[in-house]
Amino acid sequence: MLYTFDQFELDLATVELRAHGAVVGLEPQVFALLALLVENGERAVSKDEIIEKIWDGRVISEAAVASRVKTARQALGDDGKSQKYIKTLHGHGYRFVAKARAARAAVSAPLPAIESCEPDPGLADMVHRLDRMSRPSLAVLPFRYVAGDERYAALASALPDELITDLARLRWLLVTARGSSFRLRAPEADFGDIGRLLGVRYCLSGTVEVAADRLVVLVELVDTSDGSVVWADRFSGRIDDVHAMREQIRSQVLMALEIRIPFHEASLARLAAVENLDAWSAYHLGLQHLYRFNRVDNGAAMNLFQRAVGLDATFARANAGLSFVHFQSAFMHYTDDIPGAIAQARRFAERGLELDPFDPFVNFTMGRTYWLEGDLDSSLSWLERATDISPHYAQGIYARAWTEALSGKALDGREHVDLAMRLSPLDPLHYAMLATRALTHLAANEDDQAAHWAERGARSPGAHVLIRVIAAAAHTLTGDTTRAAFWADNVRQRNDGLTREVFFQSFPMKSEPMRARLDRALGELGFR
Repeated sequence: MLYTFDQFELDLATVELRAHGAVVGLEPQVFALLALLVENGERAVSKDEIIEKIWDGRVISEAAVASRVKTARQALGDDGKSQKYIKTLHGHGYRFVAKARAARAAVSAPLPAIESCEPDPGLADMVHRLDRMSRPSLAVLPFRYVAGDERYAALASALPDELITDLARLRWLLVTARGSSFRLRAPEADFGDIGRLLGVRYCLSGTVEVAADRLVVLVELVDTSDGSVVWADRFSGRIDDVHAMREQIRSQVLMALEIRIPFHEASLARLAAVENLDAWSAYHLGLQHLYRFNRVDNGAAMNLFQRAVGLDATFARANAGLSFVHFQSAFMHYTDDIPGAIAQARRFAERGLELDPFDPFVNFTMGRTYWLEGDLDSSLSWLERATDISPHYAQGIYARAWTEALSGKALDGREHVDLAMRLSPLDPLHYAMLATRALTHLAANEDDQAAHWAERGARSPGAHVLIRVIAAAAHTLTGDTTRAAFWADNVRQRNDGLTREVFFQSFPMKSEPMRARLDRALGELGFR
């Protein structure tokens, strides 16, 4: 992701801050702090959260936090008096107050309006039922063909029709059938009318244009309650490559909705008092805590998922969320009772499967519970099922790649992790995808490439301490003792009790040669 503000660019992919195109030197902790503040610009970030994310919860002084903030301000030409970019909120923490935008600006595309029509009794009944349900709901409208050869006009109906078919496979989202949403064809739209007529919270629309040999498709996701644009993107290519573009559009739209709708739902949930949160809002707010990957937020996510299950005992994804938090507790050793956390992760995944065996997220959480027992074969079967149910499910594809890499299947793992990164470049697990790419090279004895990808993963915001262990080991295998020592010291600063046994419990490698090489490297670095 690339954020721009004033003359600055904050590039999370290359881990660089640039001013007028020139790189500004930053220490890793300072960059991670700045990235944390920019990515969460809509809220204050507490000192406790900063310590959890940047120092992995170690006991440090407030002066250390203030020192990193001061350095970040200096890099931006800011200071504690003007606070143009980073504002101190006494008693609350810090907030990035400048307007930061993604480098790929959202493109606003006109949305068709509604023909004069009255809903029939069956449609009215559907609206009534949808109003009583808290799941997000979506209508995909026919795209508008704005210009070009009439031979290609059918694309304006074909593309959204395919999207309806694909989106209907997402078990967490209610998608209006084509027969209803395709009745809406006119030059302009009133989003409130669309929402009331179809009983949906979101609308997906677009335009198709063919100019000479070029095809341009604009896609836009709108919140019907206020007409705000939640997400938009532009796709272009040669008309001869229309079939490849179809697949690209389908994949990108599915993954954008998997990320954007839950985050938008969580933003709405934060506006409500906690005691008024319904099950679905509590679940989505829990997801935002879950993906911060630290002990404090993991506990907050557990409380919210428990609330969701308490409000709706049949909520499959909330049970899967509870499985995820117990998985994280065991994987990251947040608890001394590792067997108990594993048992809880399995129990809630099984409950989720009882409620909805065809939800990809539920199958994903079930597959990951087997990682904790070192049973990679069983894990892989569940992860394959998750990606069979939803072929564009990036986190499932990444988890499958991780399992294949630890099983020694380097090429399969590399193919799948590259696909996951293409499908979801903004994924909260992106740092883990980079580290998985490194593991595929370690499995193939390609140590230089492994060190490159491990370095990228370890330097990415949100990367946990085990990712830094991989970086230290990979650099040791290449003979780069300086970088290896840097990451080994970083690991000890964040968790001075981490041992080789703990690492291999979290990364149960089936490939004995791969495990032996990493064990030797960690031994050389002084990990007992």
